[in-house]
Amino acid sequence: MNVRVRFAAIAVVLFIVQMTFVPLISVAGYTPDLLILWIVAMGIRRGRVETTIGGFLAGFVQDLATTQFLGLAALSKSITGFVAGAFFNENTAEQTLGSYRYVLSVLLMSVVHNLVYYSVFFQGVERSIVAAVIVSTAGTAFYTAVVAVLPMFWFSKRYRTEWMR
Repeated sequence: MNVRVRFAAIAVVLFIVQMTFVPLISVAGYTPDLLILWIVAMGIRRGRVETTIGGFLAGFVQDLATTQFLGLAALSKSITGFVAGAFFNENTAEQTLGSYRYVLSVLLMSVVHNLVYYSVFFQGVERSIVAAVIVSTAGTAFYTAVVAVLPMFWFSKRYRTEWMR
C-alpha cells in the first residue's frame, strides 16, 4: 500500500477514535490528542513538508467536525507538523519511534500545539490568559505523552528496537 494512503487511513481512524471514544477517558477535563501522536510519527518518518500538509489537513477536518474556531486546529496542527518535521532523520527513524525519544517528542509537540491553540482559544476570557494557557497546555500535553507510551512499545516491537536506547 502506498505510504501516503496508509498515513491517511491511520489519520482517519485516529480522528474517529478521537471524536467518539477519547472523551470517555478524560481525566479532570483533559483528553489526549491522538492526532499529535500521528503527526509526530509522520514527522519522524517523512519530514517537514508532508507533515505540515498532513497536520493542516487533519486539523482542517477536525475544525469542520467541531465548528468552534474554524481554522484554529488547522493552524496549530500545521505548525506542530512543521516543528515535528525537524525530528526527521532517515537513518534513525525506526530507532526514534521505538524509544523514549518518541514520547519526549510527543510531549514537546503537544506543548507546541497546545500553546498555539489555547493562546487563541482563550482570548477574551476574564481570568488570566497566561494561567489558563499554561494549565490547559500542561494537562493535555502530559496526558498525550502518557498515551504515547503505547505506540512507542508497538514501534519497538515492530522494528525490534530496545525502547531504552
